[in-house]
Amino acid sequence: MEDPIEANRSNWDERTPLHAASSFYDLPGFIAGTSGGLPERELQELGDVQGRTLLHLQCHFGMDSISWARRGAVVTGVDLSPRAIQLAGQLAAQMGVSADFVCADVYQLPAGLSSQFDIVYSTRGVLSWLGDLGGWAAIVAGHLAPGGTLYLADGHPLLGLLDESGPWLDQAGRYFHDPEPVRVEHRGSYTGEDPQFRQPVSFQWYHHLGEVVTALADAGLAVDCLHEFPWLSYRALPQMARDEEGNWRLPGDRLPLSFSVKAHRPS
Repeated sequence: MEDPIEANRSNWDERTPLHAASSFYDLPGFIAGTSGGLPERELQELGDVQGRTLLHLQCHFGMDSISWARRGAVVTGVDLSPRAIQLAGQLAAQMGVSADFVCADVYQLPAGLSSQFDIVYSTRGVLSWLGDLGGWAAIVAGHLAPGGTLYLADGHPLLGLLDESGPWLDQAGRYFHDPEPVRVEHRGSYTGEDPQFRQPVSFQWYHHLGEVVTALADAGLAVDCLHEFPWLSYRALPQMARDEEGNWRLPGDRLPLSFSVKAHRPS
């Protein structure tokens, strides 16, 4: 029997150097400060972070963690992949940025990790790797200080139903949650390269939008806003075209492709 968490850890360990070398992430530009900044949507919705403690869950190799630290946040990044966390620490040191990085499964955060953060931040490609959304929401709530903010942004759950040849509904897709993960064998990565992975298998879960909001409410968080957008930060379907701001859209902006949720822990 394959262990989903270990399979995902191995898969992301293998993806990390591929992503680091890709034009998608453009690490040389990020280090030079010419690319790789935070999305304008997130800067507007989360606001000023100067002096605030920020826990970044599923941080990959830390580009967004470092970006928030450069804006004055006191950042701790967490990721499942040892290789990604090692690279995150190297990047922060190379750029002279103070940020802490912890290698851990989000469901098994170390006891020594501070339980009180002003912000918990998790964005872009995170929910599909979480098997227990209620358990995740409880962990988020437990690591938020009273009055603290959760900021979550991801691809819209409707994406799981879109057919590349359509781009409308694919009957093989899913929208509602199934506790059993979907086993995926990767032929490449979203960065565009098509390598031969030694560890091509990962396990992912679908979560519908109602499940996301309800999990946060059940964990005692108050939802401040839920926004849906007709664009993505990457090209998920061949029919997408890039707009003037660098986002990817389907013709006519008829479907939601991404969303954001902002919530807080009541004081």
